[in-house]
Amino acid sequence: MTKHMHRDLEALEQDLLAQSSIVEQMIYRASRALRELHTDMLEELLEEEETINRREVEIEEECLKILALHQPVAVDLRRVATVLKINGDLERIADLAVNLGERAQTLVRHPEFSFPDHLDEMVEISIGMVRDALDAFVRLDVDAAREVCLRDDVVDELNRQVINDLQDHLHEHAEDFVPALQFFSASRHIERIADHATNIAEDVIYLVDGEIARHRQDEIKL
Repeated sequence: MTKHMHRDLEALEQDLLAQSSIVEQMIYRASRALRELHTDMLEELLEEEETINRREVEIEEECLKILALHQPVAVDLRRVATVLKINGDLERIADLAVNLGERAQTLVRHPEFSFPDHLDEMVEISIGMVRDALDAFVRLDVDAAREVCLRDDVVDELNRQVINDLQDHLHEHAEDFVPALQFFSASRHIERIADHATNIAEDVIYLVDGEIARHRQDEIKL
């Protein structure tokens, strides 16, 4: 690797980590809006989403510039490809955070509806997955990346529990269909955030080992 390419790759990865920090903050803000029914937070989320969208394009352009100028091969090429894929996953997580925050706009009219059990736990695990997946990327830690992938099963199970609880509630209180539907959507958005964190972790495995781990969850072992 040339000195110039090393410098450009390091700058690119720093930009990606800054993007991740904003995305993590967005998930926290969206979950708080949902928990506390703070619809005023939605404006901040939308502003942060615009920042993420702009930065996503800038990072992609930098990746393409590195490919054109330095023509990396082997692991360096995988690094650029990995940054491109992680960049896209972070942008989609930001979109999901906005979608999550938007649920509060309807739920604010139903403050009496109980916040579902397990939803806070889903949020905490999903945020941790995003953070740990990026940390695994920085440290090139395949074991940590595989552990992130395994946590996706925990989020999936919690999602099923939330949905089952909401369905049980609706069997006795059909009039609560509107707020229940919002929490159905919220749970699904959080589950999808965990899916994207898993994608990032799988990209780390690809970067380090050259192994494409997507769609092979049953084979991922610590």
